[in-house]
Amino acid sequence: MNEIYMDNNATTKVDEAVFKEMRPYFCEFYGNPSSMHFFGGQVQKKVDEARNRVASLLGASPDEIVFTACGTESDNAAIRSALEVFPERRHVITTRVEHPAVLTLCRNLSKRGYRVTELNVDGEGRLDLDELRRAVDEDTAIVSVMWANNETGVVFPIEEIGAIVKEKGKGAFFHTDAVQAVGKIPLNMATSTVDMLSLSGHKLHAPKGIGVLYLRKGVPFRPFLVGGHQEKNRRAGTENTVGIIALGKACELAARHMDDENTRVKGMRDRLQRELLSLIPHARINGGAAERLPNTLSIAFEYVEGEAILMLLSEKGICASSGSACTSGSLEPSHVLRAMGVPFTCAHGSVRFSLSRFNTDQDVDAIIRELPPVIQRLREMSPFGREFLNR
Repeated sequence: MNEIYMDNNATTKVDEAVFKEMRPYFCEFYGNPSSMHFFGGQVQKKVDEARNRVASLLGASPDEIVFTACGTESDNAAIRSALEVFPERRHVITTRVEHPAVLTLCRNLSKRGYRVTELNVDGEGRLDLDELRRAVDEDTAIVSVMWANNETGVVFPIEEIGAIVKEKGKGAFFHTDAVQAVGKIPLNMATSTVDMLSLSGHKLHAPKGIGVLYLRKGVPFRPFLVGGHQEKNRRAGTENTVGIIALGKACELAARHMDDENTRVKGMRDRLQRELLSLIPHARINGGAAERLPNTLSIAFEYVEGEAILMLLSEKGICASSGSACTSGSLEPSHVLRAMGVPFTCAHGSVRFSLSRFNTDQDVDAIIRELPPVIQRLREMSPFGREFLNR
């Protein structure tokens, strides 16, 4: 059974070139980059090179790159820092469709007396910027809005959001979780309104366990982890040198393959979407009318369960994920689809295909061939589906 992996918004394959770059730093060049001797110094040079590569992809300065363990740590560091910088401010703004790394933190803050505003989205997953304008006030410490949604791929107008924060926020910080956007669409922090940005290496063909917090020069910051002097006192702890070196190479490759991501990969996504809508009745695209990442397709099928779709696809060697939280033991659809108001009959039958540059037209052909009979079979088994088929 050939593996067809289309769950790249969950994690990605480590690029062979990335693995080759990082491999010597496990057993050959294993020095601590903070050490004074030459053995550590040669590792520090590779860390510096990696920092430059990450900065280049983001259009940032190397001094603005802080290495962390993951996107979740970066999100926590950004939001918690803002609340320490502005201890008198008690208001945080985010959206109802954020990744749990942000949303869970904000809801925990609300239990501790902070005022948290969760902005709504429309049926296509788009924000109402007028709601944001009304929400930002003098008590706002930070606004945290994801650059692109992990489930639907919907891209938010980050620069417009940042401009509103700067206009209305009386110095409030603007943070974006860009874990899904980095490496897929061009970003330029040099001209951006963003103060802080989070990214995660394993979403762009680097290994798990390495992330970045972009921190704009001049933005006051209070470290989340304290201890040693690493990262210019902004993130304590011995550097994950192999992860950092890997991420640097992955960012270099992401820049090189950006055009491919937005042409060939997008073309495969669009063909998959077009063919599935043509072959399977009563299907809809979640966020289809909004601007989306070039690799992401969230498609909902009425009268079937997403978990069952995934199980049958998995038997055929196809790896995707569900827009429903059924796979985590909940009977409720995902918070993203609920926020969008996706009908209950569709929300439970949502599947996300997320492609990468390693996918092929043959992968797309296989899904187009295998998925329609899976949906047909499940609808025949469902009492609601049988009623639909007998109309």
